[in-house]
Amino acid sequence: MRLGFTALRRGYGPRARAWGGFFVGAALLFSGSHAPASGPVGPNAKVPDELKGAGITERIGEKLDLQGIQLVNEEGKTVPLSRYFESGKPVLLSIVYYNCPSLCGFVLNGLLATLKNLEGWTPGDQFELVTLSMDHREGPELAREKKAAFIGELGNPAVAQGWHFLTGSESQIRKLTDSVGFGFRWDAVQEEYAHQAGIFVLTPEGKLSRVLFGIDYPVRDVRLALVEAGEGKTGTFVDQMVLFCFRYDPSQRGYALYAFRLVQVGSVLMTLAVGVYLAIFWRRQRRMAGEVIRGSAA
Repeated sequence: MRLGFTALRRGYGPRARAWGGFFVGAALLFSGSHAPASGPVGPNAKVPDELKGAGITERIGEKLDLQGIQLVNEEGKTVPLSRYFESGKPVLLSIVYYNCPSLCGFVLNGLLATLKNLEGWTPGDQFELVTLSMDHREGPELAREKKAAFIGELGNPAVAQGWHFLTGSESQIRKLTDSVGFGFRWDAVQEEYAHQAGIFVLTPEGKLSRVLFGIDYPVRDVRLALVEAGEGKTGTFVDQMVLFCFRYDPSQRGYALYAFRLVQVGSVLMTLAVGVYLAIFWRRQRRMAGEVIRGSAA
């Protein structure tokens, strides 16, 4: 790839270099560094005793029962989960509980930090954001309070139309959490729920597309996961190009540059650059030939 970029830099005019630099620069802009997830990763990793039955199992492709899962919104109304998929947009799902003394606050604050920097992507416009309490004892009043607090912190009241804070009965909550592979259990000793941290990305049809682990959600990963879940219907042209150059790396639990895709993009750019150069060259040659003929006639 280095030889190809060098040739592009030396052999062609500024217009061709500009197109090549645009796409390559866009890919590199989103590449960044991505720290591996802490702790053991992979199917053979040992699960700590305190997390047995309270981990996240990636069930990519699992279809949720959108009509069958009935939850309670902030106004106390029972609504089917399908309500949040009617817009035909991808859905970002976080599962917490509102009175959580520790981990859930980090999850929501991490999500809030990402939203503040997710330029061009707003809940309610490009995607829907659903936050569900895993604690069936929590009700819509508490959900409403949490929503007001986080919308206020975000500083954009319009987001309230796209960020939904839900509660539900124990059976309905379990139906959803089991579908996406989110395990949790009550720890009677600590008097809190044991669970892992992560957010879930769902397609407009209600299929699980991606799980982003941890409490820190890089803007690049969230953007690419939403573009991926949107199946080409969401995101800008640059978003689609960047996704083409990246793929999800399970070992890092995030998106990483895909070398083969870069080679493909580089080949296409080189072909375009050669075509542009030859078109300009032939145009100049025809112009010079015409000037010579007109000069001879005079």
